[in-house]
Amino acid sequence: MKFDEIDSKLLGLLQEDSKKTTKEYAHHLNLSVTAVYERIKRLEKTGIIRKYVALVDKKKIDRAFVVLCHVKLVQHTKAYVLQFEKEVQGLQEVVECYHTSGDYDYILKIYVRDMEAYRDFMVTKLTALNHIGSTQSSFVINEVKHTTRITL
Repeated sequence: MKFDEIDSKLLGLLQEDSKKTTKEYAHHLNLSVTAVYERIKRLEKTGIIRKYVALVDKKKIDRAFVVLCHVKLVQHTKAYVLQFEKEVQGLQEVVECYHTSGDYDYILKIYVRDMEAYRDFMVTKLTALNHIGSTQSSFVINEVKHTTRITL
């Protein structure tokens, strides 16, 4: 779908704070409330806006220990790949999973309480998945940049 400069500005505003009223967006864009409402509905209908979420402070919910775990499967068969991807969906500690090129097949982003919780996750959950050949974990020292905003 093509969108114009106003759509781009509107998407930027929504990505910054989607809890504002349509009237506030309309004022900022110099449009009528109805025009902004219709643009938002069109962006939702076409799937450009997938959903609205609350961003939770992981420190305040005791999940500030961030791990990037590289996973290598024992083989690259379709069955193994599909099974791993299905099983990783059920791991609540895993917030992101990427199928990648390079030395490892997947990169998992994991939020847990601390090193002890990560060890427990590795021993009881991750390594219990079928067809994992090896893993390598990196622990985040400091989060330098984290955003959900996509520049248009």
